[in-house]
Amino acid sequence: MDDSSMVGLLGRVTGTVGPGLVGEVIVQIRGGAEHFLAHPASPGVRIEPGTVVTVIEYLPPRTVYVSPAYDS
Repeated sequence: MDDSSMVGLLGRVTGTVGPGLVGEVIVQIRGGAEHFLAHPASPGVRIEPGTVVTVIEYLPPRTVYVSPAYDS
């Protein structure tokens, strides 16, 4: 998988993503679902579990930067 194929995928937060935290998201990819360590794409943003997010940046092998997919 190349790095750009992760960007733009939707995932769901399973562990709070926020400043000073290493959160977790689950993303459907490669015919299944995989967990990735996650950081907020925008500094200071806190994203709670259950929130649908978009992958903004992917750092192999298991880290993503995410942003909420929908406005609240």
